[in-house]
Amino acid sequence: MADLNTIIKPENLVYDKTDLLLENVMHYCPGCSHGTVHKLIAEIIDEMGIQESTIGIAPVGCAVLAYNYIDIDWQEAAHGRAPALATAVKRLMPEKNVFSYQGDGDLAAIGTAETIHACNRGENIVMVFINNGIYGMTGGQMAPTTLPGMPASTCPTGRDLARDGNPLKITELLAQLPGTCYVTRQSVHTPGNVRKTKRALRKAFENQQANKGTSLVEVVSTCSSGWKMTPVQANKWMEENMLPYYPLGDMKDQ
Repeated sequence: MADLNTIIKPENLVYDKTDLLLENVMHYCPGCSHGTVHKLIAEIIDEMGIQESTIGIAPVGCAVLAYNYIDIDWQEAAHGRAPALATAVKRLMPEKNVFSYQGDGDLAAIGTAETIHACNRGENIVMVFINNGIYGMTGGQMAPTTLPGMPASTCPTGRDLARDGNPLKITELLAQLPGTCYVTRQSVHTPGNVRKTKRALRKAFENQQANKGTSLVEVVSTCSSGWKMTPVQANKWMEENMLPYYPLGDMKDQ
């Protein structure tokens, strides 16, 4: 059998990893969307040349260890409080590029108040919102974004609207607030969607540099573990169920 080192040569690789993405082995489950979004954020920061001036705000949730993977300065926030901490950092150091990275249980549940008020004030920050419709880290409980009829550990027979209420379309809500300048919903489940998400994230950081207000990029994502599916099954289920309820595209662009 031929030595792979004689077949796979660095000069022939399609993808050259940015140095901002550290060599630490990621703790995410196979098929998780977090790793792809981490890669995109690292690439954008590298391409824009803003490593030294960027501060990320990590949440409580699956991405709590984001500081292990992207080589920038980080602050850890209490559960749901990332927009409040990002507000403080940006106001104290307005020359910095500040972004929060949050899941749906963090941004749209315990952090709903902080999210809404930061966006309403138009804080000049970027908010990256990972929506997989479930609490991925703490046992697969129902989240505000869990779909009607979608099972979770706290609603094993599926979300009952009469009992549990409707899923919260937080991104549509935030698009109505005067302080948001750019609100978009994307995904990373195909190469084409990865490219669209990268363009959206880049635009959000550019908006911050132009002092336009709050930019929010939602990424509809999978959770193979919480959904009890293989990565392939999860992608298919997301296309057939999540995307019709959470359609992709820009909702606001000023």
